[in-house]
Amino acid sequence: MLWVLLILLVIVVAAIFFVFSSYNGLVRARNRVEEAWAQIDVQLKKRYDLIPNLVETVKGYASHEKETLEAVISARNAGMNASSPAEQANAENQITGALKSLFAVTEAYPDLKANTSFLHLQETLTGVEDKIAYSRQYYNDSVNKYNTKTEVFPGVLIAGAFNFNKREYFEAEGDARGPVQVEF
Repeated sequence: MLWVLLILLVIVVAAIFFVFSSYNGLVRARNRVEEAWAQIDVQLKKRYDLIPNLVETVKGYASHEKETLEAVISARNAGMNASSPAEQANAENQITGALKSLFAVTEAYPDLKANTSFLHLQETLTGVEDKIAYSRQYYNDSVNKYNTKTEVFPGVLIAGAFNFNKREYFEAEGDARGPVQVEF
């Protein structure tokens, strides 16, 4: 009789340990996703802060390129107002396309291309873009690990019981995956 109680106690302790361990693993994975999203947010804010300075610099040289400049500002505003990873990804795709168009327009202005302020802004923006790309990759990797933990057995049991929901990836869509076509 003592052996039966001891075996039952070991099974109960093992089950409790399993639930705690699985739950804590899911919490760590969820926190990693949130931290990765925060890093994307930091880099996007840097980008948003650079865009008005870049637009103002270009305005001085290419004021008649109003549509391109307005598209950049409009895309920036959409990005700042996005609330989900899918909305943010869509807005960032618009910003990337608008900036590609802006840089294509600047090719027609040799004085602008030689302007030190513009060159510094362009270089800084390039650095931020690289950090955004890395942050997106880290975020998507974190989401992949989290989603896998919530979908595979036995984690799916704990995830369902404690309401750990699947997360969205930060993905480029449509035209953002290819080159932007600019016509003059």
